[in-house]
Amino acid sequence: MNLIKPLVALLAIVNPLGVIPFFIAFTENFTSAQRQRTILISAFSAFMVIAVSALIGIDLLHFFGISLASFQVGGGMLLLVSAFSMLNAHPGAVKSTPEEVDEAVASDSVAVVPLTIPLLTGPATISTVIIYANKAHHWTDQFVLVAYGVIIALACALAFRAAQPIARALGKTGINVMTRLMGLILAALSVEMMSDGLLKLFPGLGH
Repeated sequence: MNLIKPLVALLAIVNPLGVIPFFIAFTENFTSAQRQRTILISAFSAFMVIAVSALIGIDLLHFFGISLASFQVGGGMLLLVSAFSMLNAHPGAVKSTPEEVDEAVASDSVAVVPLTIPLLTGPATISTVIIYANKAHHWTDQFVLVAYGVIIALACALAFRAAQPIARALGKTGINVMTRLMGLILAALSVEMMSDGLLKLFPGLGH
């Protein structure tokens, strides 16, 4: 298994910088202690989503009788939709509904919903982890995916902790540029994922 691609894909999908505006909006009236607690819970929840997907995601596919090839095509399409959204600088557009956002703003804690699920680690993240977990040839490969969950969690925590300075430094334009760049990378990865799945479903396409 190529050990770099999963990390690049996850960083592009999760895109903590793109979620910073949501974090600032949701925690605007929080105390410093509440904000720090939100950061810790959100980062830990992101790690748990990735770790669980890496360890038991394949078993869940088998339980529901879904072939990996079909999952690759479906997951690739989902990533492509996310990529199109990011290329338009709307990273949360396909991850949460206006009703979910309104409900989150009114609630006491937004750490898990919607910050972690679905803004940071939504269906696209889960499907990506499962697809790469299936390529693991040894338990060490799965361990690497779980370790990537730690890296993603740290990236989210650092981005949220420095949300105000980052937002001031980059500005709306800077965050949009970063989001579009991540969307371009994600679009390329999604096409590759779909092509792998299609070749498995229709071997004749390779001739």
